Amino acid sequence: MYGAAFSSSKEEVVAVVGSAAIAAGAISLRLARRKLNFFLYLLFKSAKIPFSAPRLTQKRGGSIMNDMIYEAARVRRFYGENSMLQREGEFRNPSGCAITGVIDRSGARMNGECMIESVAVMHDRSNGLGGGFAGYGIYPNYKDFYALHLFFDDKGAQAETEAFLNRHFEIAYSSEIPTRKLPAVTDEPVIWRYFASPLARKLQNSHLDEREYVARCVNRVNAQIKGAYVFSSGKNMGIFKGVGYPEDIGRFYRLEEYEGYAWTCHGRYPTNTPGWWGGAHPFGLLDFSVVHNGEISSYDANRRYIEMFGYKCTLQTDTEVITYIIDYLVRKRGLTLDETAHVIAPSFWATIAEKDEESRGRETLLRRMFPSLLITGPFSIILGYTGGIMALNDRLKLRSMVCAEKGSRAYVASEESAIRVIEPSPDRVWSPAGGEPVVFELYGREGRE
Repeated sequence: MYGAAFSSSKEEVVAVVGSAAIAAGAISLRLARRKLNFFLYLLFKSAKIPFSAPRLTQKRGGSIMNDMIYEAARVRRFYGENSMLQREGEFRNPSGCAITGVIDRSGARMNGECMIESVAVMHDRSNGLGGGFAGYGIYPNYKDFYALHLFFDDKGAQAETEAFLNRHFEIAYSSEIPTRKLPAVTDEPVIWRYFASPLARKLQNSHLDEREYVARCVNRVNAQIKGAYVFSSGKNMGIFKGVGYPEDIGRFYRLEEYEGYAWTCHGRYPTNTPGWWGGAHPFGLLDFSVVHNGEISSYDANRRYIEMFGYKCTLQTDTEVITYIIDYLVRKRGLTLDETAHVIAPSFWATIAEKDEESRGRETLLRRMFPSLLITGPFSIILGYTGGIMALNDRLKLRSMVCAEKGSRAYVASEESAIRVIEPSPDRVWSPAGGEPVVFELYGREGRE
């Protein structure tokens, strides 16, 4: 019925959508965006304008028309061709996103197939617009080198990036990351990895420690080289992510061929940002990786503060800022993981007032020192790092999270079923309280180095 109302000219569609945006201004911003996106989908479908969106590795930008085409393609993928035939109750959004993780505290390695099986149980928590994994201990032959995983939009971006890397690093080995073709994973970018160490002369002249040097180089590539994105940069670990359901992404990257002592995984259900390869989880910097279920309402305040210290949020999602906050607090400021958790998800002032004097003084100090790094909104995250993983809920526990243990293995997931599918008989199962960090580390390791 919409076809009779609108012609197929792009100019008229722009005018109609503009009017719709103004009318939607009376509604809340998010509701307006969702209504406008769906209206946009109907308009483009009725006007028979092709959904030739930019590649999903690219960011939105350019003309208003290009942005509209991008949104229309994304919305069509979200709602599907037969969206008008769906009835109430046929669509389920179980609070969005799936996260799961496992660590063998004895250091024994396991392949990535266990994470694929775990996240597949939570298929309905994703919508095919992002999935990813982080594995620790997967590169023992290159454990002393930084494993840089990169997306490139084209060979030109790759050539420019490689010229930059050769000026700043010694490259021990580089190769395309092995993948397998799958019908469910399309429009993949150029995906490459480099095992690198900083050039001694460059590092010495920079007057930086090695990790800060690498972190600055990563931020520089992501912020300044168009079409190039460093999405993993730690030692003896790697992130593998893309656009698709997580179980398909895992098979696309052939994760059954990798073995590590710890794995985390994410199935994405984006609500406010585009589904593109760089925006999938995990997000990483050095050996830190973060998978996240929820929505950060304090993103702008957090981003403005953290960018004062040299970080650049370029990947169009709120989860990126969590990774940088943790890196800043732990690596740069020297906080423990427990202290970091009390900055990100602090107790309420009324709760702090009821604690013993030592705890009250410590938590009061942290809240007053880092007020702009308090993360508000519903969230559950799993932080991966060399030697361990940490699980953390928002202080009101508005997103589900379950932990379990069986022998030397420890598990974290959005749903208990995701744990029991790979460990049917855990010794212990519990749900952490809001704001309570749960840390699992390799045996013999006393806190993060």
